Amino acid sequence: MELVLFLIIVPIIVGVALLFIPARLHTARKSVVAAATLVLSGVSIYLVTQYIGEDQQMFSFDAHVWDMVIVGIEMILAGFIIVLSIIKKQYLAAALMLVGAGLMCWFEFAWAGDIPVRNVLFVDNLSLIMSLIIGVIGCLIALFAVGYMKTYHEKHPDVKDRTGFFFFIIFAFMGAMYGVVFANSLVWLFFFWEITTLCSFFLIGYSRQKTAVKNAFRALKMNLLGGIGFAVAIILLAQNTGTIELDHISTLSSVALLPMGLLAFAGLTKAAQMPFSSWLLGAMVAPTPVSALLHSSAMVKAGVYLIIRLSPAFDAVEGGGIVGLCVALVGAVTFVLTSFMAISQKDAKRVLAYSTVANLGLIVVCAGMGNYLLAWAAVMLVIFHAVAKSLLFLSVGTVEHNLGDRSIESMDGLIRSMPKVAVGMAIGILGMFLAPFGMLISKWAALEGLVEANAFLTVFVAFGGAATLFFWSKWLGKIIMVKAVPEGFVPKVSNLEKVTLGVLAGSTVLVCLTFPLISQYFLEPFILGTYGEIYVLEPSNVGILLMMMGLMIVLPLSLLTYRKVGYREQYLAGANVDEKEKFRGSLGVTQSISVQSFYLDSIFGEKRLFNIGVIFAIALILIMLVFAALRAGVGA
Repeated sequence: MELVLFLIIVPIIVGVALLFIPARLHTARKSVVAAATLVLSGVSIYLVTQYIGEDQQMFSFDAHVWDMVIVGIEMILAGFIIVLSIIKKQYLAAALMLVGAGLMCWFEFAWAGDIPVRNVLFVDNLSLIMSLIIGVIGCLIALFAVGYMKTYHEKHPDVKDRTGFFFFIIFAFMGAMYGVVFANSLVWLFFFWEITTLCSFFLIGYSRQKTAVKNAFRALKMNLLGGIGFAVAIILLAQNTGTIELDHISTLSSVALLPMGLLAFAGLTKAAQMPFSSWLLGAMVAPTPVSALLHSSAMVKAGVYLIIRLSPAFDAVEGGGIVGLCVALVGAVTFVLTSFMAISQKDAKRVLAYSTVANLGLIVVCAGMGNYLLAWAAVMLVIFHAVAKSLLFLSVGTVEHNLGDRSIESMDGLIRSMPKVAVGMAIGILGMFLAPFGMLISKWAALEGLVEANAFLTVFVAFGGAATLFFWSKWLGKIIMVKAVPEGFVPKVSNLEKVTLGVLAGSTVLVCLTFPLISQYFLEPFILGTYGEIYVLEPSNVGILLMMMGLMIVLPLSLLTYRKVGYREQYLAGANVDEKEKFRGSLGVTQSISVQSFYLDSIFGEKRLFNIGVIFAIALILIMLVFAALRAGVGA
């Protein structure tokens, strides 16, 4: 238990220390961040060595006093956000915060004393996987941010340098995420859940520019709405079942259906599923490390984590299958539509944002069905997505600082101008566009599980996967295009950025190559202990997958030779001129040679598809909650 508490508390202490380091003391900040990330990642790995392969470990202690402290902190933070929202004339945000805080305050004084919580914290293989994602990937993002934020403020002199506050929130975010994955008490889980909401709010609005503030409040409002659902679920569980422990939900009767539905609703908002996906897209205004943190190791992973935890209950609780099906359908609609919307995007960060929402949708599909095969696929997708997506976001940030923008069209010939960064991006892209529609480890489990659970959902996987292949492939084509390097172009990448990108690229390949061990020692014990059944890949399928994943090594290594490829003049039925990539046409006019991808905005644009998804998702969520309420009322 000491290790768990250490991982929750120490990041917050480190964040407070960083808050008081002046912006001019860059070396001191770098040293503190480097030491903290080394310790946190080391302790996360050590925790795995202590508990891997063991049964779920529960930690019991008298938490009543701590519960009061938690509520007190919640009230202070709520008061601050309410005042800030009123000052910014964001009255809906103030009202939502007031309702959520009021519900938890009422619960604490009206119910909490009568609800015993035997096991406040716990550790199992799923929480170990999540702790590695937070401790390793989250720490690498924090390390990358040291060099990035220095360059960020050099390129954005109009943004006040609040780097100390930035790192305080980053580390508080990490501590809260540790709390989310180790909490068994729903009161504790809610507290850390809301801390991640507030941290994302401050990080998205870091620049304090008008658009950033607007998008920060949008994220706040949507996640506070999910938080209200979470708070109501806690009250209903306390009132109707007498328990507020996460591991008990799957053992309850149908009276738990509405709380289950509300918890799933909270998970959908945090995971940015439709109709709440706009908050994550708006988060792209934040500095790139924030985007990487929100998308890979924190925030959205908290949403799918909760839904994965609820997955056994969808199967075990009477009537839970309908609730789970509605959740899965929300994920399916989100996966398909956002995959197609990603095709129409030129901004690299928006492509990554839409692909994140899409991949989370696929994870929600798997988790919602309550099937052990699909639960296996869901967790594996979480792992692959966390590593590859963090690599891609940080790579885009580095490219943006060097090229001056983050348009995919500006990345022509990146393999020659920034070869090492381009190879890292190629590794990340290969890891992403192969995984979602099943070309990697999750393919057999996801499709086999969907055929057994609900074959109709395989249609969504097929069409969403096809769109995924399209937008990743055309981006990869732009990167490996052979073009002349602009004269005088000298990329500037700090040593911390180089180390971080190199480690993440290596981790992406390593995770792909060691998936049988990950499955054997992490996933299979978790699935067996949770569902009483186990999914094991057949040896023939393992061999095929390993051969396919060999491309993850062969192709990137071959790309490193691209810098040595000589530039060749193109001939386009015109006269060559001295300038590269230009020619003189038949009318004597000098033209530039350019190649652009298809974006098909008139077909897959946001305006055409987004509203369709919102309508379907809202309808499914309402059906889920109404059914759960009616069924729970009958069972009461």
